Amino acid sequence: MRVPTPTTVAAEVRAALVERVVAWFQAARRDLPWRAPERTPWGVLVSEVMLQQTPVVRVEPAWRAWLERWPTPAALADASTADVLRAWDRLGYPRRALRLRECAQAVVERHGGQVPDDEAALRALPGVGEYTAAAVRAFAFGRRAVVVDTNVRRVLARAVTGLALPAPTPTAAERAVAAAVVPAGDAAASAWAAASMELGALVCAARSPRCAACPVADLCAWRAAGYPGDTHAHRRRTQAWHGTDRQCRGRIMAVLRAADDAVDRTALDAHMAATPADAQVTRCLAGLIEDGLVEQTRGAYHLPREGADAR
Repeated sequence: MRVPTPTTVAAEVRAALVERVVAWFQAARRDLPWRAPERTPWGVLVSEVMLQQTPVVRVEPAWRAWLERWPTPAALADASTADVLRAWDRLGYPRRALRLRECAQAVVERHGGQVPDDEAALRALPGVGEYTAAAVRAFAFGRRAVVVDTNVRRVLARAVTGLALPAPTPTAAERAVAAAVVPAGDAAASAWAAASMELGALVCAARSPRCAACPVADLCAWRAAGYPGDTHAHRRRTQAWHGTDRQCRGRIMAVLRAADDAVDRTALDAHMAATPADAQVTRCLAGLIEDGLVEQTRGAYHLPREGADAR
């Protein structure tokens, strides 16, 4: 299938797509705390990091607790590693928590404790990539940015390109189409960014799209083509959760977060329902230590200790 280019996406189609999706968003948007009028750029940045590969329902309570404890980059910059990992709790991919603290430290050192609104400055922060920088610029500062997450990619793939799902990894042509659809003005562009993400999350879902509720169903190229199948299905990899190293690492972290003292291998194996010879637990412990998420002292394991706690 020929992928549309910025010049082949008609201006009137782009305008109608944006206008209708933004109007739909005004009525259908979820009431999320990082969208509130009193939100801060730091709060938006924290939400974007937490929402990476983690659903909103798990992020919202963690985000509220995190911002209550560390309402500014300066507050988080001084936090201990153990406190940060415990506060991250079950959000998954705990290295994100440490990167977020590194980001806070960089904001303090480079920007006087204020999250910058410049996209290049944002991307220079630890743990902030192209998407996160664009999202913070749009949602925290109301500035024009090309915000393209999984939801936006899916909306554009279907509505504009006519594909069931986008390619496993973004392409230059896909980004060009996304940039072409973004309105020129700051306010309109930031509204489109939020609205298109919400449409992908609530209506244009990956597995069960609610086409009857879609505000742009009549403009959708995928619908007009008769809902063709996923042309990239053979390239997608799926992995079961149960029994994976990621699950094992998560269980180890849960045991250590809940422990007041270091946990020896015998006690850890008892919690894990594993045996001392369990190679997966050994491998995952080694990986967690290498990642700086776990330390070993005199044969027992614990969250990283600093200062007096390290003695």
